[in-house]
Amino acid sequence: MTSLSEQSSQHETGRPAGPPEPARRTAGPSRLPAPLALLRPGQWPKNILVVPLPLLGADLAWDTTARIAVAVGAFVLASSLVYVVNDLADVERDRRHPVKRHRPLASGRVAPRTAVGLALLLAALLAPVLAVAGPGVAAPVLLYLGVNAAYSWRLKHLPLLDVFVVATGFVLRLLGGYGASGRPLSAWLVLTVLTLCLVLIVGKRRHELGVAGSGHRPALVGYSAHFLDLVLVLCSGLTVVGYLLYLRTESGYETGALLTAPLALFALFRYLQIVVVHAEGGNPVHTLLRDRAMLATAALWAALLLTFQLT
Repeated sequence: MTSLSEQSSQHETGRPAGPPEPARRTAGPSRLPAPLALLRPGQWPKNILVVPLPLLGADLAWDTTARIAVAVGAFVLASSLVYVVNDLADVERDRRHPVKRHRPLASGRVAPRTAVGLALLLAALLAPVLAVAGPGVAAPVLLYLGVNAAYSWRLKHLPLLDVFVVATGFVLRLLGGYGASGRPLSAWLVLTVLTLCLVLIVGKRRHELGVAGSGHRPALVGYSAHFLDLVLVLCSGLTVVGYLLYLRTESGYETGALLTAPLALFALFRYLQIVVVHAEGGNPVHTLLRDRAMLATAALWAALLLTFQLT
């Protein structure tokens, strides 16, 4: 029989009580030059994966592809600017985190003055890119910057609002892709991206709660592992429904829904397994791009979509 303390531990962590886990290995400093590491190039795939989604089912004309590429570049610059500003705001808190203390600012490898200069340079580079991209891309990028400014200032400390604000950033990337492509907005795809991003962000929060507790991120006091598991299940179900409805009603792939549905389900199940069973998921980008099962599923998924595109 388990003791009351063991039962409490099981409730909070979502895993059966047992022998203490071995100490987790924490990532050391990045091998990249410190100023480049401050821009977090490892997170840039977020822009590559989300912005081109409006190309699905569209004619791949060179001018459309070029506009999408400019939109990706604009969001890479904007997101890098956000990372620098956010690290400036969080430098003291990051120093108390087992992993984030290795970030360039928190570790002292980049001086605050250098980071401010880098932020100004990114803003200067972003301005002409937005002018070339046009209002369809510039408006979502500027909204992205505004939302993230509010996030860094206050919203990241408010439970639930923090995850919705981050997910909104991905929706704005999607809107930028639609603005660049000139295609009408797909409501079901917006829902799918929003709920999928909530799955990834909530999984990250669950990992943070288990690794460092609520001391590093104040918003974590509003969460528990059990509550986050419920949110993961709800958002995963909405993601699958939204994706199927998008394929069926708006993408032009009338037969694609049934063929790709098992892949969508497997990918979600695999991610939930990584988060809940293996207690990982602290870096969703690394999870999606390094897990072999995820990569194999994505490759097969892309092959099916490309087949639908060409037939």
